[in-house]
Amino acid sequence: MKDFKSIKVTKGVKTLQIENPTKYPLIGMGAQGAVFKLSEEKCVKIYTDPLQAKMEADALSAGKHLSFFPKVYETGSNFIVMEYFNAPTLKEYLRNCTYIPESIASKLLTILKELKEAKFTMVDAPLRHIFVLENEELKVIDHVNAFKRIHPVPLKLLRDLNIILLKESFLEVVKRLEPETLQEWEKYFNKNSLDYKNIPVTSGGSGEGVKVDSAVTQPLIGKGHQGAVYRVAEDTCVKIYGKPENAKQEQEVLLSCQNLSFIPKVYEKGTNYVLMEYLVGPDLNTFLKKQSTLSEEITKKLLDILTTQKQSGFKQIDAPLRHIIVTNTGFKMVDHVYSFSRVQERPLELFQNLHERNFLDSFPGTSKGD
Repeated sequence: MKDFKSIKVTKGVKTLQIENPTKYPLIGMGAQGAVFKLSEEKCVKIYTDPLQAKMEADALSAGKHLSFFPKVYETGSNFIVMEYFNAPTLKEYLRNCTYIPESIASKLLTILKELKEAKFTMVDAPLRHIFVLENEELKVIDHVNAFKRIHPVPLKLLRDLNIILLKESFLEVVKRLEPETLQEWEKYFNKNSLDYKNIPVTSGGSGEGVKVDSAVTQPLIGKGHQGAVYRVAEDTCVKIYGKPENAKQEQEVLLSCQNLSFIPKVYEKGTNYVLMEYLVGPDLNTFLKKQSTLSEEITKKLLDILTTQKQSGFKQIDAPLRHIIVTNTGFKMVDHVYSFSRVQERPLELFQNLHERNFLDSFPGTSKGD
């Protein structure tokens, strides 16, 4: 089993780079490292940075008395062998719930209380880091930032519950079981309330994505090279830009093309943000993963977007699948920062996306090898 040490995990431009000469399958990957299954009882997390390996090892050691922490079997300069959980995450477990079970809410409150008593500064856990075992026993993973980030209230937990529409249900249980805890949270949020117009988003530099503040309570639903998008209400979201010039570029496109069916509705703009409609539905890339052929209907809608772009004075003629949202009212397209400024006469990224899905040959205007 020691051959897992031959696995190499390094930072790439956009994601981690993995060299795995072993038979151990990759079961998870995040910002700090990648996780491989060693057996039905064990897995190993391999880090890109030895410092982060030490930070998590220290946190796991400090919390080894906590029932919801994974068992640790071995640590090294860049790895930790720990307990493997063959169970759904809490996000998966709650997927079809219309309210949060009181038993789960009560256990979450216990976890938060014990993290606080153990002097962790991050009294929080996103739903994807919580596993639900038999008898609703909860286990929490990923403790790299346990003593680094300061979350005196469960910012990520509440954010995630809000996204799946269970936040209010959870808070009702908190109010009933621990009213003083709810008062403490409300006091914190009132003191640290943040207007979405002033959410800090900074440019990551040339070729890098924007940087955001993890303590922001609004749900982050996407980020890229020019900006980050937060959901601020059931039917609205806000895009905050790292550079004012990018905000101005996209505002020009969005506001001058509100008559086009594939352009999201805009409600408000500022020097560094755009408030627009929140689009409900999967992106087209995700949607097509479940399709064996490219239908005539989808082909026609893509061609309509490209034709309309050309007729409307777009200089960048393209429709990347990940930028098209399949809504119940038709296709909507996001990310128009360079639509009026970057000259591109052929939809190169769309062609590449269709090629990756093996749909390129059936798309009009292309030939094999495009």
